[in-house]
Amino acid sequence: MLYQIVSFLLHVAIGLVGGLCLLRAYLHYQRISMSARAGNPLGPFIFALTDWVVLPLRKLLPAAGRIEWGSLLAAYLLQLALLGLLWLLAGSHGSPIPLTWLAIVGLARWVLSGMTGLLIIHVVLSWVRSDAPMGALVDRLVAPWLRPFRRAVPLVGGIDLSPLVLLVLLQVAGMLLDALIRAPL
Repeated sequence: MLYQIVSFLLHVAIGLVGGLCLLRAYLHYQRISMSARAGNPLGPFIFALTDWVVLPLRKLLPAAGRIEWGSLLAAYLLQLALLGLLWLLAGSHGSPIPLTWLAIVGLARWVLSGMTGLLIIHVVLSWVRSDAPMGALVDRLVAPWLRPFRRAVPLVGGIDLSPLVLLVLLQVAGMLLDALIRAPL
């Protein structure tokens, strides 16, 4: 039971920072300013939780165009650290070699979870308050994913079902990732 509690706490803490590193990289890719003055209420929060790991890595791997390598590498290293800590806590059984592969799959899980979370926030904000301060930011982050589905899925009774279709596909992708992990290496 102690392992489960420590595992949960590690997943929450490291997953939060790693997910924010991925969000930081995605904001950079979308060319969305991270400053609060530019209207991004999340920027200071993201900086506060990720600067300690991203800034040193940025010196090693500076951003190239729209790709911020420091944030991506930070997320990968955090995922690797999480898996390594869990491996050590479990008693270090087996070889740690697949951890590098599992870290890549773990990153993909973080991406799917982040996309799912942003999509749910987008839908809720569109129902409740489309003029909320976070509304424009979330809409800008989610719009590129929804665009192809909005072209393919017609409105049904005036309701846009494209977020539902994308949500279902994200869940299927999560299932495929789980099957990939369970497959023998």
